[in-house]
Amino acid sequence: MSRFFAKSDSESEESSSADEITPKATGTTFNKQALLLSDDEEDTKRVVRSAKDKRFEELTNFIKTIRNAMKIRDISKCLEEFEQLCRAFIKSKAIVDKEGVPQFYIRLLADLEDYLNQLWEDKEGKKKMNKNNAKALSTLRQKIRKYNRDFETEIASYKENPEQSAEEEEEKDDIGSGSSSESDDDDDDDGVTAKSFMKKKPQEEEKAAPEASKFLKGAADEESESDDDDESEHWSSDSVGSGSESEDNEGTAASLAVVFLKKTQDGDKQSDRRRDDKKEDRKRRHKKKPTEEEGEEEGEAEEGGWEKVKGGVPLVKEKPKMFAKGTEINTAVVIKKLSEILQARGKKGTDRAAQIELLHSLAGISNEHNLGEGILVKIKFNIIASLYDYNPNLAAFMKADMWKKCLECIDELLDILFNNNNIFIGENIAEDSENLAVSDQPFRVRGCILTLVERMDEEFTKIMQNTDPHSQEYVDNLKDEGHVCGIIDRLLQYLESKGSTEEVCRVYLRRIMHTYYKFDYKAHRRSLGLQGETKSEQDQEESEGEDSAIIMDRLCKFIYSKDRTDRIRTCAILCHIYHHALHSRWYQARDLMLMSHLQDNIQHADPPVQILYNRTMVQLGICAFRQGMIKDAHNALLDIQSSGRAKELLGQGLLMRNMQERNAEQEKIEKRRQVPFHMHINLELLECVYLVSAMLLEIPYMAAHEFDARRRMISKQFHHQLRVGERQPLLGPPESMREHVVAASKAMKMGDWRTCHSFIINEKMNSKVWDLFPETQCVREMLVRKIQEESLRTYLFTYSSVYDSISMETLSEMFELELPTVHSIISKMIINEELMASLDQPTQTVVMHRTEPTSLQNMALQLAEKLGGLVENNERVFDLKQGVYGGYFNRDQKGGYQQKQGYQRGDQKGGYQQKQNYQRGGYRNQNQSSY
Repeated sequence: MSRFFAKSDSESEESSSADEITPKATGTTFNKQALLLSDDEEDTKRVVRSAKDKRFEELTNFIKTIRNAMKIRDISKCLEEFEQLCRAFIKSKAIVDKEGVPQFYIRLLADLEDYLNQLWEDKEGKKKMNKNNAKALSTLRQKIRKYNRDFETEIASYKENPEQSAEEEEEKDDIGSGSSSESDDDDDDDGVTAKSFMKKKPQEEEKAAPEASKFLKGAADEESESDDDDESEHWSSDSVGSGSESEDNEGTAASLAVVFLKKTQDGDKQSDRRRDDKKEDRKRRHKKKPTEEEGEEEGEAEEGGWEKVKGGVPLVKEKPKMFAKGTEINTAVVIKKLSEILQARGKKGTDRAAQIELLHSLAGISNEHNLGEGILVKIKFNIIASLYDYNPNLAAFMKADMWKKCLECIDELLDILFNNNNIFIGENIAEDSENLAVSDQPFRVRGCILTLVERMDEEFTKIMQNTDPHSQEYVDNLKDEGHVCGIIDRLLQYLESKGSTEEVCRVYLRRIMHTYYKFDYKAHRRSLGLQGETKSEQDQEESEGEDSAIIMDRLCKFIYSKDRTDRIRTCAILCHIYHHALHSRWYQARDLMLMSHLQDNIQHADPPVQILYNRTMVQLGICAFRQGMIKDAHNALLDIQSSGRAKELLGQGLLMRNMQERNAEQEKIEKRRQVPFHMHINLELLECVYLVSAMLLEIPYMAAHEFDARRRMISKQFHHQLRVGERQPLLGPPESMREHVVAASKAMKMGDWRTCHSFIINEKMNSKVWDLFPETQCVREMLVRKIQEESLRTYLFTYSSVYDSISMETLSEMFELELPTVHSIISKMIINEELMASLDQPTQTVVMHRTEPTSLQNMALQLAEKLGGLVENNERVFDLKQGVYGGYFNRDQKGGYQQKQGYQRGDQKGGYQQKQNYQRGGYRNQNQSSY
């Protein structure tokens, strides 16, 4: 028997008041008021929820945690919760397939992706993130982009109309709450609750009366609304009323159901009305939002208590006044205001742009009231310093507008200093001894204009380092170098008259650093005797000042004689050598390098000086190559090229393979040391010059020592390129610069100088390498001549064993060389004992002595040497077995035996070698004397 239809134990309980409801213990019978479910009993009842509600509640809990983590920028927490959310969504797949993807889930995916994209684009914010958050950001961004591909259509529809999506979701929530209340059921078959009865009764009458389902739905909605809003007075009041009305004959379930159905009908109307009101309010809010904002702004303006802000920055309606009205403007007041502004400098939360504006305003006020040039210079110093401090990060570079302001301020400061000789500035002037007021005494201002200009030069370098070198912006920024050099020249003139020797050396070095790497085309034209094509060009050349060589010579010699710091003198020497080498003054550059002895202690210098030294050595090697000094060029370039990291040693980029060896801070320091792109040395040209120099030295040497087992390598890199070319299974026409050099080397090995010439000098190589030299034609002619000469040497080394004699005229025709040149080359080879031959002067022929061993004889000699080594090793092992070196003998016997044996073996070996050399040498001398 269900407790719903249970009778009470006594009639006194039936007649008790409706307000006095006494709770019964479990297992006892209940009266009619207890059947109407009071608030206390409702709170303690077990709530049965559907699977849909459970799954969706789990999803909403994860979403709430993710949104909280988004607010505090905890990306690692977002990643962790997002992974759990994905797993929970997979568990809810059956419900999602039936009901569809919930709109709140789509909204989170769209909002999370937008949030991550916003964080990713915020470069400054990413730098401030800790390591875990930065790593989680990249991981979560990849995951969300991949995950959202499955929901592209839903996300697109949500982004098109997010308001409508929100309305639909709320409607679904309302309906879902009603259906969830409908689906609440008790698992106990014996106990029928009010909710179960309220559900079952309309289901039986559903076919006859369709309105019953509406009643049920309304009742469920009312129940959910009452649960959400904590308004349960309708249940209590109606239950009391219904209990009093049915005291006479209400023992049946039908009458009680009618009471509930009546209640649900009323609740249905109320819930429908509330839902309609919500929709109308929402639509009204969306439609009238702009007008409401305008009205709010007007109301706030009338009240004057609130101010609307956008993006967290208050709207500045008018600038704050610098001085109170009626204040007398004098030097003391301006200095006090200046110190107030400077006190906020560097503090957290200080608006640096506003501080610069305040200083500009203060400078304008001091000008208006004619407070003198001293206070103006003081303010200008602080304006420039504030511009430099605008970027607190050392690695950041100045923006274009700040850079222009900086150049203008420095120009204005120099104008003031040039126009007023009674202003003395310096770092050694104390602040209390400054004289800024207008008086008979000269102005004394604390500050160093040289430091500001040096910082300006460093900022220009940073701007060039951080600009894309292949863009028009780089060209536009490079145009400012003329302005920078003009400022340095003006400062140079100022310090020559008023600065100390140390300051003059520093500014001279700045001027040198902007001059040493530039090729002076106009001086080059004048040295060749060329003049401008038009009258205006000729006048311009005449009106121009000194050549760069004269300027460099004057500035560097002053530093050599006056400078007391090793670093400035070292940099000046290297720049001077670089400039000499750039303009093909090989002997001056070489002598200056050798006299300076920089190569002995350059490893102790700081990295920027080492980079400058490497650049100078490379330029020296290229200069030697242009002059035809092939061996000197190879020696100068050997250290840089053999290391395999010329790009890094020249400060022209970082190698990726060394990225693991340095941390982020070291990488930033390395990037700040990089040379701007317009100062780079072409690495392909450098490698080509090195490989061609190695080819001209190595190929004749390889031909001369073809069968020598102890042959050494002149260039390991060149041999590596040769091996790479030999390993290729299919040899096609060369494409890269290295392949051209390898193909030319193979041709030279055979003595074919024409093929070698065609591989080294052609249109492709001209465009890549040779046209980059200032004197292109001279370099090509030198190369052709060197190829002819070295091909002749290689030919004689390779084929001397074939000839008995060969005419020099024939060699001259074969290699298209003059007869005296051929005679000179062969004479040098005979003198240096590279070629075993003699010259027959009357017939102009080279007579071979045929003393060079054949290939079979060379192999036999190598075998004899190896057998000799084997015999020596065998004797040593035999002596060890006999115990001579550590046996039972006395030390005297042992020592004497060793000495005697060593003496005899050394004597025999040495005698044999001497005898052999004597015989071979005598044979050669005898043959030579016979001719």
